[in-house]
Amino acid sequence: MGFLQDHVISRREMVIGGAGAAAVIALTGLPVTALGQGASRGKFQMVKSDEEWRHELTSEQYAVLRRHQTERPGTSPLNKEHRPGTYVCAGCGLPLFSASTKFESGTGWPSFWAPLDGAIATSEDRSFLLFVRTEVHCARCGGHLGHVFNDGPQPTGLRYCMNGIALNFRPENAWPAGADANNKTGH
Repeated sequence: MGFLQDHVISRREMVIGGAGAAAVIALTGLPVTALGQGASRGKFQMVKSDEEWRHELTSEQYAVLRRHQTERPGTSPLNKEHRPGTYVCAGCGLPLFSASTKFESGTGWPSFWAPLDGAIATSEDRSFLLFVRTEVHCARCGGHLGHVFNDGPQPTGLRYCMNGIALNFRPENAWPAGADANNKTGH
């Protein structure tokens, strides 16, 4: 039998491991409250004050887009959305993903194998204990969307695992070609 089969992690080992991870985090010099908070760092085309974001977004959208929180899996109505269309940033309306790239990943979050060109940016995320993940955020407003993993389907092999609360769905032909969700007419 291998190590994973022979070794069952005890509660004591779990507590010691958690305390060790907390010590490593504390030694980085960052306050624990700084981890996973604040919008993605960088320069973005759309910049608003924290107060403006709080006013414009629901509390759930604000928690995810601006404070990097994660919605519970299986709670987004977008998991059951299968019409042709475009998924846009709930913060600024930038088109992010075509519905044609959406797939069922079994994770409980809307997943895509490719974003629209120039729609997203990525950064290193070290907020999940000692693991390094790749954060995905809106290229226009910097809002946190989710993470990308290399276990997706072809042709890219990528899985963009997005928080549904950070997205809005616009059915095909919902606005004129070339317009984004903030500039469409008749809405």
